[in-house]
Amino acid sequence: MTVNYGVIGTGMMGCEHIRNIVQIETASVVAIADPSERSLGWGQKACQGRFTPDTYVDYRDLLARDDIDAVVVASPNFTHIDVMRDVFNTSKHVLLEKPMCTTMADSAELQAMAKNHAGIVWIGLEYRYMSPIMSFLDELEGDAVGDIKMFFIREHRFPFLKKVDNWNRFNRNSGGTLVEKCCHFFDMMNLVVKSKPIRIFASGAQDVNHLDERYDGEVPDILDNAFVIVDYANGARACLDLCMFAEGGRNEQELVATGSGGKLEVTIPEGVMTKAGRDYGKFTTRKIEMDPRVNEVGLHHGASYLEHLDFIHCIEQNLEPRVTVEDGLLSVAMGIAAQESIASGVPTRIEELL
Repeated sequence: MTVNYGVIGTGMMGCEHIRNIVQIETASVVAIADPSERSLGWGQKACQGRFTPDTYVDYRDLLARDDIDAVVVASPNFTHIDVMRDVFNTSKHVLLEKPMCTTMADSAELQAMAKNHAGIVWIGLEYRYMSPIMSFLDELEGDAVGDIKMFFIREHRFPFLKKVDNWNRFNRNSGGTLVEKCCHFFDMMNLVVKSKPIRIFASGAQDVNHLDERYDGEVPDILDNAFVIVDYANGARACLDLCMFAEGGRNEQELVATGSGGKLEVTIPEGVMTKAGRDYGKFTTRKIEMDPRVNEVGLHHGASYLEHLDFIHCIEQNLEPRVTVEDGLLSVAMGIAAQESIASGVPTRIEELL
């Protein structure tokens, strides 16, 4: 079986998906859609000569085709809800890029529509599929640290890249930094802690990046740094340390889980895992190698490739999606809660949003 894809939105992430699909023998890109002729050119180039997709300015023309099995929606964040309303008028499988939506109202609407959709609805939280993170999660499943009490994520990285028409420079388009970027990390917290997030307290600001930029006379308003603390129903806590003017660091991400029996750490991109019990100074380290199935490393250390393998497997075997609408909705809610906490100066309770 060959899964025929249509890709809606051929900017940076749309082309990332195409380059990964190109490397999968049982997949084909038969159509791409984007209102920008320049972006359509990028999409055609990403096919690397293996596919010659039909191109559409209006994505609804792509959705009307009967020969497309699955759709990737990689259009700007604020367009997701409109595109998905039309996807839900078909029976096609869909991989919707993160964040699922930019508001709670749109996320709730999408969740309701997805319940009656004939195809798989998969949210593109591909960080789950990075080899170091998969190994980290496997170790925790094996009771590496006992009862988890604390989980810490640090992302120190480069500023937001420029997107078509600079849409990602404003909260109203992206959902804000803690939704746009950090939904990945809130999803990771939920996977590790395995409990319901109940309260979020955050502090953050726009201190360095984009302050000298102007778009139609308007200054960007996206955060470039934050600390976010999440309290869970089981008593565990998680913390995010985000800085987007720290591109010179040794690792972009560090994950640390600490429990009653010890501590587990992993770094990305180095891929070094450190495991320790409660004995002072005694630890082991090992290098996490790239999953041997990966044929395209891409922008996310092979994660997008493995995500598509899993997506295709679930389509072929008629399985439930591994990354659900509920996962996507909760990651958005946590980002919105964190941004509301920054604005108000007090904790935000997740139940107030849900």
